[in-house]
Amino acid sequence: MAIMRSVLLACSQSRWLREQAPRHVFMRRAVARFMPGESVEDALAAAAELGKKSIGSVLTHLGENVSDPAEAERVTHHYLEVLERIRAMNLNTELSVKLTQLGLDLDHELCYSNLERIIQHADEKGVVWIDMEASNYVDVTLEIYRRARRSFPNVGVCLQAYLYRTTRDLESLISMGPAIRLVKGAYREPPDRAFRRKRDVDENYFALCKTLLSPEARAAGVRAAFATHDRRLIRRILEFVELNRLEKDSLEFQMLYGIQRAEQERLAREGWRERVLISYGSYWFPWFMRRLAERPANVFFLLRNLF
Repeated sequence: MAIMRSVLLACSQSRWLREQAPRHVFMRRAVARFMPGESVEDALAAAAELGKKSIGSVLTHLGENVSDPAEAERVTHHYLEVLERIRAMNLNTELSVKLTQLGLDLDHELCYSNLERIIQHADEKGVVWIDMEASNYVDVTLEIYRRARRSFPNVGVCLQAYLYRTTRDLESLISMGPAIRLVKGAYREPPDRAFRRKRDVDENYFALCKTLLSPEARAAGVRAAFATHDRRLIRRILEFVELNRLEKDSLEFQMLYGIQRAEQERLAREGWRERVLISYGSYWFPWFMRRLAERPANVFFLLRNLF
């Protein structure tokens, strides 16, 4: 499984594969499991259906590492329009954005300006999530998040449990009362930066969960969002919550569209806060490869589509 994960992550970085793979019908059919369609209309319709089941949603327009200020402006304008449509449809839907899609590689001030416009346009009761990218972006991402959080209450950030540094990063953020979405991590990282074994990642994830649910974090007003499909981890988190007599609204779970649907609906029925991340757009190949790498068993789903 470790070898397969490395291969999938290497594929996610291939420009040739990114250009060629979407031309094949079987690939488009396989990725349909993880996204309702490429258009924002598809994503909004899926969010509306989830809302009927008391499940919230988070929308993200796929794309990263833009190299043209005009493209960063188009992405920003797109998100502003999406926020208008979310408001018009009265959806319980938030946004998740990648800073490199807003121009981070071009100019940090340009990126912050675009992010600020999106946050200002969003509903103050919700959150604009800043996605975390590869480890070389962590410092600047957290710098921009801290700057935004000092001005706006409705902004959150993603942290990755497979990075050694995340324990320290989380401890430095707690006093700000942040919104934190905790994921395992899905980029190809060197061994001096990230845990290699799944069980080590899982144990670090659970340790970070306990920090996010600690009395200190709750007193600071931390919003703890646990983004995982791992039912074993979910059980451990729920047992911790019960043992410490925490309220159900002290945390939420977030999952990807199309994965563990039965678990999503079960958690919602039982009164836990649940959100589903809905991705859309034509730039789906690198994202799809990272999703497969998170759980290599999903490759067999792809093979069934091929044969």
